[in-house]
Amino acid sequence: MSLDDVYRQVVMDHYQNPRHHGHLAHPTLSVGLHNPSCGDELHLDVLVDEDGVVRDAAFEGQGCSISMAAASMFVDRVRGKKIAEARRIAETFKDLLRRREADRSVLGDLEALEGVSQFPARVKCATLIMNAFEQAIDRIQAEGGDPK
Repeated sequence: MSLDDVYRQVVMDHYQNPRHHGHLAHPTLSVGLHNPSCGDELHLDVLVDEDGVVRDAAFEGQGCSISMAAASMFVDRVRGKKIAEARRIAETFKDLLRRREADRSVLGDLEALEGVSQFPARVKCATLIMNAFEQAIDRIQAEGGDPK
């Protein structure tokens, strides 16, 4: 089995068996995003504590296997992380897809989506969840919630 096959299996597993799929009962903030170029829709709930830790997160949406797998992988990866670390994961993933230097050690399963970089139109699918997360955190901080 090749590495590409392993990566495909990881992506399909997250697509078919998404982690943290659904809504949170009492999120700190919810954000919905739509990718007009392909029709992907995503709703993200984030629960951030007073210490700036992502205590919980969940997503729902409709879209291609890339956007839904990326959402599952990202939410799974940032739960329990401080906001700064979660932002670093998002930025590192975006760097990977832009074919820039990236510290892959922070990505976990997200690294399986590296091949998306070959398809610029699909990069928006893969980064939709990160954009939703960044909007949520920016709004929390702007509203004075100032999670660290």
